[in-house]
Amino acid sequence: MPELPEVETTVNDLRPQLLGRQIVAAHVLWPRTVAEPDAGSLAALLPGQHILSLSRRGKYLLFALESGMTLICHLRMTGRLRVEPDGGELPRDPHTRAWFDLAGVEGQGPQRLVFSDARKFGRFWLVSDVQGVLGALGPEPLAPDFTPAVLRERLQGRHVAIKALLLDQHVVAGLGNIYADEALFSAGIHPLRSATALENGEIDRLHAAIIRVLRAAVGGRGTTLRDYRPPYGDRGSFQEKLRVYQRTGQPCVCCGEPICRIRVTQRSTHFCPHCQT
Repeated sequence: MPELPEVETTVNDLRPQLLGRQIVAAHVLWPRTVAEPDAGSLAALLPGQHILSLSRRGKYLLFALESGMTLICHLRMTGRLRVEPDGGELPRDPHTRAWFDLAGVEGQGPQRLVFSDARKFGRFWLVSDVQGVLGALGPEPLAPDFTPAVLRERLQGRHVAIKALLLDQHVVAGLGNIYADEALFSAGIHPLRSATALENGEIDRLHAAIIRVLRAAVGGRGTTLRDYRPPYGDRGSFQEKLRVYQRTGQPCVCCGEPICRIRVTQRSTHFCPHCQT
């Protein structure tokens, strides 16, 4: 599933092409792609609206519209958004679930924003109140107000494995399996440690590791292991810098011990038994 760096890359790629563009029509081929209100209502409400801004919250993309409504998208496992020329024919991608016709602008003819999704898990919401969809999300780990004190407060009193908490979007928004494993390795913390057992210094290291890993992954345009592709360019590159994730049995880059794999909350979890305590 695309995590914060992959969604941030998608937003950064699409923003220059979409800001100020008018949506002429919306086409939904897979009705369940629309979670709210419904496919027919979304197709009726979007035409004529201009896209004022494009941003990210956690793993969600937010298209702010001039009507005051917001089009929210979650890519889930295999969703992908891209802008392509509007040739008047159906999009070529056989996994296209929806697309949005865009009016031409000076120096640029009509285009369309295409959403493809092989697994059909991606979803759109068109809402007036963003908080109704995103209100329960935790703090943004790359925001200035995400401090060590904030992380300590989110972990306080939680007798749960730290890896499980990092995957909880109510604790920290945007982290997923890849970057939780990488951040815990960078901080030297075993994924099964209880959050309440972490000392302040360890939480400080984890806080710094989360930010460091996420920033590096955004700089690498995300991690391409199977399904993720950025809107432009074939692959991200951060998979070349992974130190534990999906390296089971390979030597640790720091100590040479084999990387171990266990399951935490039904998710594969990779760590070094020597470097992470």
